[in-house]
Formats: sequence, structure tokens, C-alpha cells
Amino acid sequence: MIRTGKKYSKPNLSRVINGDTILTTEESGPEKQRLDVLMASIYRSYNRSTLQKFIKNGYVTVNGEVVTKPNQQVIVPKDEGGKLDDEVRIVLKVPETQKNADIIPEVIYEDENVLVVNKPAGLLSEAKGEYCPEKTLADYGFVVHRLDRDTSGVMILAKNEEVQKFLKKQFQDRKVHKTYYAVVPGEFKLNEARIDLPLIRNLKRPTTFLVDPNGKPSETFYKVEKYNGKYSLVKLRPTTGRTHQLRVHLEYLRHPIVGDIVYGGELNDRLMLHARDLEITLPGGKRMTFSVPLPSEFEEMVK
Repeated sequence: MIRTGKKYSKPNLSRVINGDTILTTEESGPEKQRLDVLMASIYRSYNRSTLQKFIKNGYVTVNGEVVTKPNQQVIVPKDEGGKLDDEVRIVLKVPETQKNADIIPEVIYEDENVLVVNKPAGLLSEAKGEYCPEKTLADYGFVVHRLDRDTSGVMILAKNEEVQKFLKKQFQDRKVHKTYYAVVPGEFKLNEARIDLPLIRNLKRPTTFLVDPNGKPSETFYKVEKYNGKYSLVKLRPTTGRTHQLRVHLEYLRHPIVGDIVYGGELNDRLMLHARDLEITLPGGKRMTFSVPLPSEFEEMVK
């Protein structure tokens, strides 16, 4: 049955349905927008991804209340100060205190061009994104190369951009020699060998990598220094510098590094991977090797 003669209680709504008019803001209510999108237009010094992290970490308040959902709908302010008729106010308050402020790298060498340190496990090499709520090695100098957060060991920092470029080129040209030590479970079939396994980013888990014939060439030489019936202490010499190279190579050999839960390692207080030696040419042409001792927990685990 077709009904005719229906009347609408609101004349404006009738005209909208018939396509004769468009509701104005006053008629439809205040304009609303996602919080993260709105903040990107107010706090233009940060990108949207960074602002989303601020929101999720509880740094943003709307009308005095903390909001932790970036997609929450809020009323659009009439000015860039975040206000709307003194009813809506958006405030971003990033904490000044830094996490891991007590984790300080030990300086083992310093001159007018470089700073060489023993990076402790737990310290980031450099910030990820525009904002980092913790100290990193970049607070001490210009970062030349990186170690994973949970890897300890020797690192070199530059004191200016010119020296940074000079040192970085040596890493790119594979003129830097590095030696690592790792503790892994089990006994190797060969006490020493060359691992030649190309690596590619894992598209299912983009922050990780895996062995793939279509990946980038990746080469590591290993030698077992000690085996106590349960764990092996392994010396590692990578000739390429792929992200997570040592971790993926050892996981592929079914000897994942102790503490490396990302690549199948057993639980531990820390990742048992340590950069012991770094051989590099300093500005002026002097070739030097910097070494830091193995942390005591390495020796304890394989004694």
C-alpha cells in the first residue's frame, strides 16, 4: 500500500528530504570531528601519528577530562586555541620527566670528534618519531649506527654532522668490523661456520624480519666459544648490517638468543646479545679498535 499525504512535524526536515535545502550547523547541532584530526589542525608542530600516541598515553584532556581514544568525536573549536564559546577546551600536556633517565652509557673514549660508549641494555639508540619520552643515545651525540634497545655494547657517536657523515660512510662501505657475543640454548652441529641467508621484512609482522631467497644479502660468521651442556656462548662477526640480522640468523639455525622473545628465545631478564668490539677509522686516518667486556650475566649463564 502506498501512503500519501504524510506530514512532517518539522518543516525544515521535510525540505531536506525533498532536496530543497541543506541543514546548517545551527540546525543540525555543533560540528564534530575526530579528536586526532582536530588536534592536527591545532598543534601543527606534531604529525597525526605522534598526536595519536599522546592521546593514547593520556596526555590530552577535553574539558578537563583525560581522553585516550584518538577517534573520539569532539566539537570543532572556532579558533586555533582549542576553545568553543568557553565550553570546549582541548589541552595537550606532554610530561617533562623522561623514562630511563637513570640508564647512562659509560664513556670509554672521547676526543674532539667522537664519543665511544658502552651502551647499556634498555637504552634506545635514537628516538622513533617526533617525540620520545625517554633519553636516547642521541642525547649524547650524533648517532652513526644503531643497536637494538635490549642489546648492550660498544657504540660510536659523532660530535658534529661532518664527522657523522664520515663515520656513516664506513658502515655503508662495510669498512667497519664488529664482533658480538650471544648466549643461545643448545649445542651447534659445527663449532664455527658462515651463515649466508638473505633477509626480508616480514609483511605479516612488519617490525620483524625473516629468511627469504628474495631478501637482501646477509652474512654472519660464528664461532662457539663455550658450551656448558645447556647453553652456548657464541662469537658473531656480521659482514652486513641488516636489521635484526644476528637475531634472525640464529633463530633460523634453531638457536634463538636467550631473552629474544620476538624470535623464539626463552624468557630472561635481558636479551643476551652484546657488541664487544668495534674497529673503525677515526677522522685523521687513525684506525682504532674499541672493546668493552662481556656483562657478568653472560659468563654466569655459560659457566
